[in-house]
Amino acid sequence: MAVCSFCGTTILFGGKRNGDLRFCNETCHRNGYVAVSAQQMPDDIVSQHVWSVHQGSCPKCGGAGPVDVHTSHRVWSAVALTSWNSRPHVVCKSCGTKAQVADTVFCLALGWWGFPWGLVMTPVQIVRNLAGIFASEPTAPSPQLERVVRLHIASHAMQARAPGQ
Repeated sequence: MAVCSFCGTTILFGGKRNGDLRFCNETCHRNGYVAVSAQQMPDDIVSQHVWSVHQGSCPKCGGAGPVDVHTSHRVWSAVALTSWNSRPHVVCKSCGTKAQVADTVFCLALGWWGFPWGLVMTPVQIVRNLAGIFASEPTAPSPQLERVVRLHIASHAMQARAPGQ
């Protein structure tokens, strides 16, 4: 399956292409220049920043790390309409678990009401949240954290180079 080069969302159908890069929608495609710039960032600088974020305090609660990407998954449905998504959070394990529990409750309350996808995707998203809740705490930065940090550095570098800034 393809993954959006900007936001990391899984692309099932369609999407936009820019050379070897693939984007989930037009917004990510417009922001794709950041993804290209991020790929060109020196690995030693990125690695330094990744470890700094990983060992730093949680941006949400201010508690001790390690900080990593914890993804929560949700689905909601209304008769023939079903929408599901995954939301990455760069937080400590405790804050990530809270987001996954909240999205599990959200799925239980609002996910079942669509046919057929609500009935199919609700258990999928709940299981994905439970897997995240019971996963062990990361001892090393994940590739997702590296991607987020790389995009963040590239975005700030491009803003600094923009005229009038």
